[in-house]
Amino acid sequence: MKVISTKKAPAAIGPYSQAIQVGNLVYTSGQIPIDPATGTFIEGGIKEQTRQSLSNVRAILEEAGLSMANVVKTTVFIADMADFADMNAVYAEFFAEPYPARSAVAVKSLPKGALVEIEVVATIE
Repeated sequence: MKVISTKKAPAAIGPYSQAIQVGNLVYTSGQIPIDPATGTFIEGGIKEQTRQSLSNVRAILEEAGLSMANVVKTTVFIADMADFADMNAVYAEFFAEPYPARSAVAVKSLPKGALVEIEVVATIE
């Protein structure tokens, strides 16, 4: 097991790692829309928050020597399914075919009042 950590994504604010590599898989912790440069929650709606969350995921994967093309599974936690189409439009900017498998789940609330949180599993080929 190897811990993946980068200053280009928000630091863990609890007893967890940004990501863990086990064998040929990398598991990221859920990423909310925090700007790693300032440590603050970004302004904006679901599109801006999705873009920042996925940018944080990408930074963690890059630290592991991977890219979004290595992602095989995503889980999207969204506070309001009414935002799904806008989230999906931004999500599509980060992935190309073959798209990773995905689950999208509406939740009652997310840390810091985020509208979205995204975690991924990536493979090292």
